[in-house]
Amino acid sequence: MTTSLIDPPTAREPRASRSLLKAAWHSTANIRILLIMTVLLVLIFGITQPIFLTPVNLINAMSAVAVLWFVSIGATFVVISGGIDLSSGAVAAASGVLLAQLVIAGVPSIVAIILAILFGALLAGITNGLLIGYLQLNVFVVTLATMTSITGAISLWTGTQSYYVSDPILSWIAVGSLGPIPVVIAFMVIVWLVLLVLQRRSYFGRAVYAVGGGPLAARLSGIRTTRVTALVYAVAGATAAMGGLVAVGRIGAATPIVDNTLPLQAIAAILLGGSTLAGGAGGLGGTALGVVFIGLLQNGLSISGVPSFWQQVLTGVVLVIAVLGDRLKGRRLRWRPRRERGGSVRASGGDPEGQPDHAGGQGAGDQPESAAASRLSTAHKSPEQSGRETHVAAPL
Repeated sequence: MTTSLIDPPTAREPRASRSLLKAAWHSTANIRILLIMTVLLVLIFGITQPIFLTPVNLINAMSAVAVLWFVSIGATFVVISGGIDLSSGAVAAASGVLLAQLVIAGVPSIVAIILAILFGALLAGITNGLLIGYLQLNVFVVTLATMTSITGAISLWTGTQSYYVSDPILSWIAVGSLGPIPVVIAFMVIVWLVLLVLQRRSYFGRAVYAVGGGPLAARLSGIRTTRVTALVYAVAGATAAMGGLVAVGRIGAATPIVDNTLPLQAIAAILLGGSTLAGGAGGLGGTALGVVFIGLLQNGLSISGVPSFWQQVLTGVVLVIAVLGDRLKGRRLRWRPRRERGGSVRASGGDPEGQPDHAGGQGAGDQPESAAASRLSTAHKSPEQSGRETHVAAPL
């Protein structure tokens, strides 16, 4: 009697299922704490406030964070590249004012929307992108100065007056619905999916991770780091303009008032989602979950009767926790031993410029610096150069 050495299909299926579950569990390394916090949040508010888990309330909670959603997913590219953007609220307000003026002037709504989004991309790309990418100025100082300058320019532009807009297309985007699903939520998902493909499936997305992991290594790999930096701020400006579009359509007016807390909330959502201020790690999946967590937190506090001032206090506490988690994560990644290709173990000390090493503990969609830079370096080599050990960087 012979025994088959090949496992029957029924024996292989449980093993494959366990492998898939194990891979899915490891892919949540960067957002595991956030997942646990979100589940606890849903359980607490679901038990104490029966209305919290109703479909109507959940849809309202997601619609309420639409502006934060658009600002956050664009700013994720900035944070992954090792930067920060404090001017997104001002860019959103400026784009909203331009949109309102175009519509009032008789420009078709679709054309006005496209022009407003392009305006936001150019405004952020030219100011932040050029000053940071080409002149190598400090990201915090530049974006803070941009926020202040644009805020003052909006007041001079509008004379501190609001522009009231009554446009059916804008209203439909902001408060309309496609059956049971609000249009704004569908808009949020579509933009998120487009940027997710850009992040994971494009040369630009890999270049952003490489620049954030180590600008010097990325430059030596042939990546035009200054151009990538300018483009990430342009992407952030475009999505901030989308947020301004939603705000104008929702209230029916464009105001010169700039919400300067919006960039801070976006940074909190991004850091909660697994990105690090050092750059080179994170992704849009974690950012989306971070925005959802903030939206559910604010909604739960509102229906619980917590005053708005306390909501602001708790949101600030969440931001501090996010930054603290980012600092602890950076220390863990810097000192945790990791195996190299040959099997030896060494302490991960970061790149030569003092950036922490993000090769360990990456979640789904994260690109370590060495892997991203090496792939991009190979892509730049010609067949004759593929066998050589040296690589000449492309000019800036």
